[in-house]
Amino acid sequence: MQLKTYQGQTLGTLRRFLEKARVEGPSAAYDGIVAEPEMAKRLKGFAGSYKALNGLDETPYVCLRLPTGGGKTVLAAHAVNIAKETWIERDFPLVLWLVPTTTIRKQTVDALKNPRHPYRAALDDAFAGRVRVFDIGNFTQLLPHDLRSNCCVVVATIQTLRVKDTEGRKVYSHHEMLEPHFTGVPDKMPGLETIEDGRGAGTIKFSFANLMHLHRPLMIVDEAHKAVTGLSREMQSRVNPTAIIEFTATPRTNSNILHSVSAQELKDEQMIKLPVMLSEHQTWQAAVTGAISKRSELAEDARRERDYIRPIVLFQAQNKDEEVTVAVLKQHLIDVEGIAAHRIAVATGDQRELDGINLFDPACEIDFIITVEALKEGWDCSFAYVFCSVANIHSTTDAEQLLGRVLRMPYAKQRSIPSLNRAYASLTSKSFSEAAYALKDRLVAMGFEEGEAEDNILPEQIALTEGLFGHARRPQPSVTVSLDADPAAVKELEAAAPSKVRITAGADGRAIVKITGFLSPAEKEKLIAALPETEVGGFSDRVSSYEAEHLHQASPAERGETFTVPALMTWVQGELELADTDILMEYHDWSLAGHSPKLEPKDFSVQETADTFEIDIDQQRLFVKHANQSAQLLLDIPVEGWSEQTLVLFLDRQVRDKFIGQGELVRWLTDLVNYLTGPRNIPLSALMQCKYPLARMVKDRIAYIRSKERKGVYQRSLFAPEAKPEISFDNGFVFANDMFAGVRTYRGSYRFSKHFTGWDQVAAFDGADEGEELNCAKLLDSLTEAKHWIRNVPRHPNAFWLPTASGKFYPDFVAELAGGRILVVEYKGAHLTDAADTDEKRAIGTLWEKASGGKGLFLMAEKQVDGKDVRGQLKSKLGAASD
Repeated sequence: MQLKTYQGQTLGTLRRFLEKARVEGPSAAYDGIVAEPEMAKRLKGFAGSYKALNGLDETPYVCLRLPTGGGKTVLAAHAVNIAKETWIERDFPLVLWLVPTTTIRKQTVDALKNPRHPYRAALDDAFAGRVRVFDIGNFTQLLPHDLRSNCCVVVATIQTLRVKDTEGRKVYSHHEMLEPHFTGVPDKMPGLETIEDGRGAGTIKFSFANLMHLHRPLMIVDEAHKAVTGLSREMQSRVNPTAIIEFTATPRTNSNILHSVSAQELKDEQMIKLPVMLSEHQTWQAAVTGAISKRSELAEDARRERDYIRPIVLFQAQNKDEEVTVAVLKQHLIDVEGIAAHRIAVATGDQRELDGINLFDPACEIDFIITVEALKEGWDCSFAYVFCSVANIHSTTDAEQLLGRVLRMPYAKQRSIPSLNRAYASLTSKSFSEAAYALKDRLVAMGFEEGEAEDNILPEQIALTEGLFGHARRPQPSVTVSLDADPAAVKELEAAAPSKVRITAGADGRAIVKITGFLSPAEKEKLIAALPETEVGGFSDRVSSYEAEHLHQASPAERGETFTVPALMTWVQGELELADTDILMEYHDWSLAGHSPKLEPKDFSVQETADTFEIDIDQQRLFVKHANQSAQLLLDIPVEGWSEQTLVLFLDRQVRDKFIGQGELVRWLTDLVNYLTGPRNIPLSALMQCKYPLARMVKDRIAYIRSKERKGVYQRSLFAPEAKPEISFDNGFVFANDMFAGVRTYRGSYRFSKHFTGWDQVAAFDGADEGEELNCAKLLDSLTEAKHWIRNVPRHPNAFWLPTASGKFYPDFVAELAGGRILVVEYKGAHLTDAADTDEKRAIGTLWEKASGGKGLFLMAEKQVDGKDVRGQLKSKLGAASD
């Protein structure tokens, strides 16, 4: 399973933290990472100073925050191997996997035992299939051999271990079947509970809790906000975890939040449907009718999709003591709405009509599901599109869970028809704003930031010029045209512009074409070509009249205008290629053989003391304890089986790289190990017991070699005297309408007059909306030379970028000037202190400008440069270019 970009970034942050914690300690590692400018921007208000667990100061404890639908559990599976390699440094760790409820516990066990499930696949890949999974109820089946030869995962509910009085609890009780685990363990080993009275009083209790304490499991905690209490801290001390990694959408403030994923990142990766289209109704009956109607529309759209989709409505009924119970709602659907009973399923604690049903099966006829709260534990069907609540959603977590089900994107893949990329909420409330704020609160409770939630709720029924939350929006005009045709016969007209054209039936049965917003010339041409010939003249006249009346409201992009920013190209081996360092590396034949494998004392050294190995890596010091008797039993390789080849094969598995041939890598690693055991005279036993820190050192060395090679290729291809960079409009970046659709927008009061996609569609600025970037945008907007400009969105697939040695550089602003030239502006804020990064951006921007032959201008703007403010710098750049 290929991880999404945000998932890889989340795990990358976790890996960095544990690597730093191994050297600096958890507190210093956490505080250092969250203070980095990029991480501070990502975490916003979530980060604070590190808070250690009581009595476990040296135990890493962090939380990873992902909104509902972000794939927390699959990341947890991948996190096990990361913790093994960077912190635990044992081939087969023990994992205690805690979940909030019994239902989720059973589902997690089933998934982790299923070799075809992504959770299990992640573990199998990491441990070569040597994985054993246990339900907490079967912990007595865990054998010493399992711990020695497999990654063992025990899944339990948090409640199982969270007790003050341990009497009578199986996990804290004495079990003779666990005796083999305690053979050779000293009777008075600190931290282990003993039998208090009766037979065996004063001896170690053979309990699951003691077993955990002895072997120090990695603790994975799902939905961690339900576990953070003083009582669970006591439980954690009993278990004595080696590290704790929590995953949740809504963390508590004391959870050491290390990485936070935004809802926008999930949307960009096509994981969730957004925005949520909200319709408000005065009565519950109207809300139900609206939901049914919307499902019918979506079903029509789904028939034009390549993948099978059957949109489903989730109805949230009221409790038994209220008016609209499950029974009342179901009878209303059948008697009033005319829905056949076989299309309705009820899922409550008493009625479990979804058990054994595959909702994804095309033969399944269920289109409507009624529940109160029974779907909240682990139920998942991405065909759910419409959430309809007849209850009050202001203060209910059940609404959050149901809404979370509706947000999942079918097949985690954007659909070709825009309506199928959105979720829908049909709510009952006294006013539209009341429904909107209630829905916003539910999204925030699911892990959305407040601004994200507001940006992703749009009105289904009306166009509010002031927006749902007081943020101004341009009104979207619309026009309807009646055709002398059967609506079903011309339904395919919607394909010309799916987000703008809707076909419905008029009162007289004729087709009504509704156009919302403005058609681009290409869309208009496509639509007219698909019309019956007899309708073309009248239709064209009606649309032309509509455009003449409203086109002044449209942005340049909505009027169909585009502009192209030329891409930087360069000649490589007789081929003109995009100046992307990844592409340039494909032309570069490099080998590890050209780089020394010798690790000198300044790079890596081991000093053995009485009970530890002291390791120096690049002037950083860490310690590895000698394997004691208990830990030695868990080693998968006996001491007498250790050899240089064993270490080489281990390093090969740890540092394997798809860009380096395995034969080449093994030869290089063999030379590296032979140098350490030969001329360096480091005992093989020491290297084997310090093999994980050594693997990290080797991995860093290979990464440094590749980085060095990339910098060389980058310089030779673009900046060397023989380099031949040039620009290409044919391969350029085309700026057009909706290219940044769905990104978070600027929420301030300033109305820009020249933004390419409209004053209400300016992508959000870095930092505070009233910061320095905003001021730069205002100045750009005021330039008489600027025809229009746009806020470039970093890392967006449609955004303009220039290459760097390590990746891509996305300038902040792109403008088309009145004469057709392109102005690119990067704003360097006062908080940006990386001079090398700034110099690299300035160098590549200047190269792009030079290669453009006057067609492009690049400015690295700062608050003050040589006595000139940003306006002065802009004017100077434009003036110098016109001389």
